[in-house]
Amino acid sequence: MRLSDLIEEFIKDLWGKEETEVQLKRNELAEYFRCAPSQINYVLSTRFTPDHGYAIESFRGGGGFIRIVRLSQDDTEHLRYLTQERVGERISANEARLLCLQLAKQGRIPEETADIMIAALSTQALCVPIPEALKDEIRAKTLRSMLLQIAQQTE
Repeated sequence: MRLSDLIEEFIKDLWGKEETEVQLKRNELAEYFRCAPSQINYVLSTRFTPDHGYAIESFRGGGGFIRIVRLSQDDTEHLRYLTQERVGERISANEARLLCLQLAKQGRIPEETADIMIAALSTQALCVPIPEALKDEIRAKTLRSMLLQIAQQTE
């Protein structure tokens, strides 16, 4: 198991059943795992994002600490966040792929649905002679439409 995976699992194990947040000190965690604080930053910025169902607050002073908050598990609320905040006006094929994979990993959509979404949003699907920025805009509109349809089915 990679160090990043170990750090992620360690942090997730800090939560109790009823707790919605955990606080930790980056330097203490780095010392515990005998790694650079930047490794902790990497795990926090890639594994504890709103797309993964978390929000991070960083506090400086007094030794400083990080608060990781587990977001509501309500599927409709999360999908609305994705359509309104995460996707934006443009999204690359890779970002769209990662988002679809994460939705499947979280159990918010079936893996087969994620595969279909990824295929529809891929560079191959938008292989037309138009500027890349326009492809990313079309991809964002398509993904937003898919997410809204999923949200309607879960209501």
